[in-house]
Amino acid sequence: MEDTSKDDLLQLEQFLCFSIYSAGHAFNRVYKPLLDKLGLTYPQYLVMVTLWQQDNQSVRSIGEKLYLESSTLTPLLKRLEAHGFVSRKRDPEDERSVRVRLTDAGKALREAAEDVPACIWQATGLDLETAKRLNRDLRAMRDHMDAVAEKL
Repeated sequence: MEDTSKDDLLQLEQFLCFSIYSAGHAFNRVYKPLLDKLGLTYPQYLVMVTLWQQDNQSVRSIGEKLYLESSTLTPLLKRLEAHGFVSRKRDPEDERSVRVRLTDAGKALREAAEDVPACIWQATGLDLETAKRLNRDLRAMRDHMDAVAEKL
């Protein structure tokens, strides 16, 4: 923003946050028809991806990975359980903790979802190196902003 005059700072097209916000909406418009075929919403898909990476996780662990509070995550998990994709059980070693496991249907859903990432990447119009760099930069920015927010 070095070349930006003070008057230009309140121009919507100058807001990095708006570019990210509106890009998120564009992602959701591409994801929706793909995930509708799987019977998932985007947040449910993220939970499933997290469990496909590592099954049998605590609700807290999933929430940390997805930056979701348990009050947001619990209804998602209940809906996934109602669809038969996951099971939730209290951890016998710590009754305060609930563990989430994939069911056979949840494991089978992974195969049906395998084409989704490639479809999304193709929709971005980015080459692989640019996409990797942008992803890395956005994660670094998020982590930095989280650190700043903790100090406020």
